Amino acid sequence: MPEPGFDLVLTEDAKANRQAIERLLSTGAGGTIRLPAGTFPLDRGLVVGAGWTLAGAARPDGPVTTWLTSPAPDHEPIVHVLGGRVTIQDIGLRPPPSAPGEHGGDLGTAITVGRYLYPAEAEWIEGVRIRRIQVDRPDTRAANCIALVGAVRDITISDVSIVGGCTGIAVHWGAVGSGVDSIVGPSYHPHHIEITDLRVTDAFEGFYLSSVHDVTVDRARLSRVEIGFRLLPGDNTDRFHTTADNPIGERIRVSGAHVCWTGPLYAIRIAGWGRSEIDHSIRVLAYRDVVVADCTLVPLPPTGSGDPLRSRSPVVVEQASGVLLDNIRVDLRETATTPTGAGVACCVRPGTAPG
Repeated sequence: MPEPGFDLVLTEDAKANRQAIERLLSTGAGGTIRLPAGTFPLDRGLVVGAGWTLAGAARPDGPVTTWLTSPAPDHEPIVHVLGGRVTIQDIGLRPPPSAPGEHGGDLGTAITVGRYLYPAEAEWIEGVRIRRIQVDRPDTRAANCIALVGAVRDITISDVSIVGGCTGIAVHWGAVGSGVDSIVGPSYHPHHIEITDLRVTDAFEGFYLSSVHDVTVDRARLSRVEIGFRLLPGDNTDRFHTTADNPIGERIRVSGAHVCWTGPLYAIRIAGWGRSEIDHSIRVLAYRDVVVADCTLVPLPPTGSGDPLRSRSPVVVEQASGVLLDNIRVDLRETATTPTGAGVACCVRPGTAPG
């Protein structure tokens, strides 16, 4: 049977808009909620459970025509996906200024799938599709825009445009524990993630992948970012990972990225070491079958003073010998339209102190 569909009428009343959407979501029946064209406020964020599609007005080409805004109290995401088989599509999101802190990467976002910290063992969220989404948050770099966190798998993100914010798409492990310094495990590592046609402009960073496996990122265009992207092992690497048949740090591919970066340090950082928040020990995660290929890096004039003892390197690799760099090009012109094929300067560091 076809899933039920609901066409909503939204207004300028933020509370009524949120309640109208929540009334449908609370039934738990699943289906498609179709939102009209226009800009509509919500008085707080939405929690989307299993089986729902949240869709803006259809847009065969061009920018989205349905926009949601929200003050999102207590750093709530505007849309928090906590169930599987969910689709979010054809919607623009304008999160408010938010500064959730160093370990609040899943908070203050436009969209978060999953959680960072869990009170008990969690069920996996899977089968989530995020497509044709725009995020606009030019007034802050303190919160991420889209976060995939913890027990999430089989996620596809395609045709997403982001302006502003800290990290465009943050993919981060999660775990059972009351805080980052009191994790007891198990830990959950996002996997079978596919990101295509990502565009990030004027953000701190395009994307990062922290303690994941089986992830592909293809055709990311990252413009005027301080950092293009990072591959990271996670603060506690694999000490709480219990699934031996899916070791983290494996089968990761980033290809076709075009990065115009303004930061004082690097366009790409690949690190195999992490310092635990629990006992402050340093552990190294072994990468296997990890490829970063066919990327063009354009160094723009740096926007920050940086550390005078550290050089500005397009690529920094720290204890990550299992990563293959293939066809990484640097275009030394301020504006690049065609890759020049210039050689890449790569800095390899031992990783004995945070980068």
